[in-house]
Amino acid sequence: MVGGGNAALCAALVARESGVSVMVLESAPAEYRGGNSRHTRNMRCMHEASTEVLTDAYAEDEYFDDLLRVTEGETTKQLARLVIRDSLRAAAWMKSYGVRFQPSLGGTLHLGRTNAFFLGGGKALMNAYYAAAQHRGIRVHYNAEVTELHIRDGKFESGRMQLNGQPTEFRARAMVAASGGFESNLEWLEAVWGEAARNFLIRGTPYNKGKLLKLLMDQGVESVGDPRQCHAVAIDGRAPKFDGGIVTRLDCLPLGIVVNKEAERFYDEGEDLWPKRYAIWGRLVAQQADQIAYSIIDSKVIGRFIPSVFPPIAAPGIAELAAKLGLPAQKLEATVREFNRAVQPGSFDHQVLDDCRTEGLIVSKSHWAQAIDKPPFYGYPLRPGITFTYLGVKVNERAEVQGLGSGTNIFAAGEIMAGNVIGKGYLAGLGMTIGSVFGRIAGKEAARAAGR
Repeated sequence: MVGGGNAALCAALVARESGVSVMVLESAPAEYRGGNSRHTRNMRCMHEASTEVLTDAYAEDEYFDDLLRVTEGETTKQLARLVIRDSLRAAAWMKSYGVRFQPSLGGTLHLGRTNAFFLGGGKALMNAYYAAAQHRGIRVHYNAEVTELHIRDGKFESGRMQLNGQPTEFRARAMVAASGGFESNLEWLEAVWGEAARNFLIRGTPYNKGKLLKLLMDQGVESVGDPRQCHAVAIDGRAPKFDGGIVTRLDCLPLGIVVNKEAERFYDEGEDLWPKRYAIWGRLVAQQADQIAYSIIDSKVIGRFIPSVFPPIAAPGIAELAAKLGLPAQKLEATVREFNRAVQPGSFDHQVLDDCRTEGLIVSKSHWAQAIDKPPFYGYPLRPGITFTYLGVKVNERAEVQGLGSGTNIFAAGEIMAGNVIGKGYLAGLGMTIGSVFGRIAGKEAARAAGR
């Protein structure tokens, strides 16, 4: 298993269940193991009735319709249906390996019906997996970066890696690629996005550099996905370059207005429920001058969203807030004044698509529109926060990579193949679901191939 996150460990544990010996190659040191999975919080699950951790029902067709809406149809429908149908079974399997879930959540995230949250978050999830792997005799090598693959007649035979800085060969009868995308490869990002990428922040691990993805593509494995498409959210502009994680995300955007450096609004902040739109805001901010924007809210909405780890910038008036944010004061005052005049009467409810909207603006706000008029006022700087890229390897329903002919012994799971299901956009928790479902498939099929 090349990789050390959710998908890789799911594959490793299932393969071990089948009786084969398993080795995990994790490029990070032990203290940073787990890839982006260590920053996650939940996974999206289909279910026909309430469970211990999910409310009501979330049927297959609704789940699939949500996916079609956010991806605008850019998905492999057969694989998407497979992921959806197996999502709840995957969660039950995870519990059998010590993963714990917490009761459903309410509030701005709108996820109590659709997403199962991990108790203790992604780090607790990965700790449970690694404890189970150790108990079952799975060998784990840290600081193990794969540098070469030797593939003959469509089958993996051996490879080379830098193990603790030393060149080392490894062999296996089957391989699972589960090493993430190329989001931490700043040169690759800049080649795709141009100079704008220099202002991107990487929310997750600095170890997902796409090396295995490139090695596979160079060997003739078929690719899938647009290299410019990615899971990109608007995060606190004060976050570190790498590894800021979930605590740097900002969920206040739908509750106020978002402006660029010219203090102008540029997109509908209330277009849809936040889990279906939060992952478009990184791209929207990336398209603004200097790849920066600002979320502006007032005191009425404090306490209605999960704040960033950094405190908001506060001021008694809009002009004073503009000065602290480095925005043109008169322009921000005019933007707020124009917005306030356009707000229509309605019943505010941040947990549903309410009837609070604007009228007469070039950039409307469809829901949750309230006048920004109760001091003190608050602002957060926003930067594009890249979580993972969608360019990946093409797979079939058995997780076999495509392009090497039938009967290959190379399989893929997780972010490195998520572009098969997510061509653009994002649904909250879907990445973990893809990794859990395809990780288990890849582990089962890799064990079968090794047995051949």
